[in-house]
Amino acid sequence: MTVEILTMQDVEAAARAVSPHVLRTAQRVSPGLSARLGCQVSLKLEMRQHSGSFKTRGAFHQMLALGDEALSQGVVAVSGGNFARAVAYCSGILGVDAIVCMPENAPQGSIDATRDYGATVELLPDAVAAFARADDWVNRGRTALHPFDNAEQIAGNGVVALEIMRDCPTMTDIIVSIGGGGLIAGVISAVKALRPGARVWGVEPDTAPTMRRALDAGEIVNIKPASLSATLSAPFVSQAALDLCRQHLEDLILVSDLDMIAAQQYFIQQEDLRPELAAASTLAAAERIKDRLPAEAQLVLLICGCNDSAQAVAGYAELLEASDAQP
Repeated sequence: MTVEILTMQDVEAAARAVSPHVLRTAQRVSPGLSARLGCQVSLKLEMRQHSGSFKTRGAFHQMLALGDEALSQGVVAVSGGNFARAVAYCSGILGVDAIVCMPENAPQGSIDATRDYGATVELLPDAVAAFARADDWVNRGRTALHPFDNAEQIAGNGVVALEIMRDCPTMTDIIVSIGGGGLIAGVISAVKALRPGARVWGVEPDTAPTMRRALDAGEIVNIKPASLSATLSAPFVSQAALDLCRQHLEDLILVSDLDMIAAQQYFIQQEDLRPELAAASTLAAAERIKDRLPAEAQLVLLICGCNDSAQAVAGYAELLEASDAQP
């Protein structure tokens, strides 16, 4: 699937459409991180969005754009994580029948949350089987929703950038995590339209470098992600995201799983937040680029979700402790 590059009008239209249904999430300056990184640092707490991630904005926009007739036939989605939760939440609010095809190895917390929000969950052996099953449902009349390679999803994601710039009108830099690229595409579309001089930085795991591989190859590349962060483990990025990153991304920072875990623990211990690894990756990237940020910089870290389970977070902390104990 290929989507056109979005305009500011697309993002503003998405904002009008979804505003009755989503939260305007908080943004706060972090004195601790400002001192640590040597410039003003603000945290956009999108982890407090309905369903626990930014995905809800785009999922609402996709569904609302379909119209009543298509929605009456039901929707189907494939996801092992945050998009599953978002589709289930949105379909419950809008009264839409939703089926989510999930791989059997999806986190149990995401499976349970998707069911609790009211969607029907079908578990398949793997992602390939899940997509094949979704295709069957589309052939029966349902509309497929895509987690990142969809114009409405990207425009909905871009609404978070509008809020960020309103809350920090002097923002100079923003760091955004990259999975399939839907979030970075939406953020770039909004930021470069309203604040063309601001720098947008991307971050992804060094064991799931989908955008890095695509930028190096000059085209979309399919990979086999191996990161602990399920939400940063898309096998490819969208063409729209690749095009926007090629043109506008300041730099793409690769971080390790242990880097993300260390950042996650900092948020837990120092900021009283428990972001998922994908969200914590923005701090891990900021640590890498702090020497490239002038003292007058106004940096925003987009904290995109919070859906790692308590059990997973505890396991990550044990891995970090074990690594620190190594000679």
